[in-house]
Amino acid sequence: MKGYGPAAPDQSPRFAGIPTFLRLPHLRGVEGIDVGVLGVPWDAESHWRTGARFGPAAIREASLTLRPFYNPAQRVAPFDLLSVADLGNVDVVPGFTDRTLASLTERLSEVHEAGAVPICLGGDESILLGELRAAAAAHGRLSLVLFDAHSDTWDELAGARYVHGTIVRRAVEEELIDPQRSFLFGARGGAFGPHEIDDARRLGFTVVPWDDLAQLGTGMVEAVPDVAGGKAFLSFDVDFVDPAFAPAVSGPEVGGPSSMQALALLRGCRGLRIVGADVNSVAPEHDSGSITAVLAATVAFEILSLIACTRGDDQRRERRGDGETA
Repeated sequence: MKGYGPAAPDQSPRFAGIPTFLRLPHLRGVEGIDVGVLGVPWDAESHWRTGARFGPAAIREASLTLRPFYNPAQRVAPFDLLSVADLGNVDVVPGFTDRTLASLTERLSEVHEAGAVPICLGGDESILLGELRAAAAAHGRLSLVLFDAHSDTWDELAGARYVHGTIVRRAVEEELIDPQRSFLFGARGGAFGPHEIDDARRLGFTVVPWDDLAQLGTGMVEAVPDVAGGKAFLSFDVDFVDPAFAPAVSGPEVGGPSSMQALALLRGCRGLRIVGADVNSVAPEHDSGSITAVLAATVAFEILSLIACTRGDDQRRERRGDGETA
């Protein structure tokens, strides 16, 4: 095992000890890691269900059910390739979105400066803006790959410009992401008007509503790495998944993918050069048997596996002398 990884199950049962994500070591410093997992206990900008501030704890607890040493679906042993630690929770300031986003950006900047990739456990979708500010400062303008039942490209809601449903538009305005290289997957359900999806397309995004994505399947997602090019941020709002499989989310929308379909689509992103990621909007008080939290933990593990696959592909290209990996 390279660097930091999960505790060995033959030395301590999975239900024992402090519930870090995947039983990873808990660190404050960022030295010696390739990936850092951080919780963002924040839900002040959710305008429907609150409770996502408890999402990071629920996802960490649920992650103990996973056996993360080998991912057969992606054919990769993540911790043979990556040193990964749980970096705890980002400091938030209840009632103050601007101060919370600043704290999030500052903490994630430390991770990026160390050359590591942060994976955040949310928290409502508004955390995405702080994440993108840190990632873009370190890596330049990014492509965004968003799995979400909503486009999050409203201009405002009830006069507020910094809420969960406006955050992608703010990221475009701040030039953190390049919409021409970005994808919004999974939009469905009712809308405030016919302009919502059209507005997202006018901003430049490739928008694939769920009804279309269900027909196009993984072939659509497999094209993402080539179109995205360069470095990308991957955000997975768990309301992307149908509430029959993920009931405990901030904004449930029926008629979406099953957990199996969602994971297959996510795995289709292999080759995407991920420099930051999140899994957000789990509101555990609405859960049943922790099925939503287990799904969210699995999604985070699949994202970690995607990052490991890219690392492994890079190493194989270097051995063959096939050229640049960045």
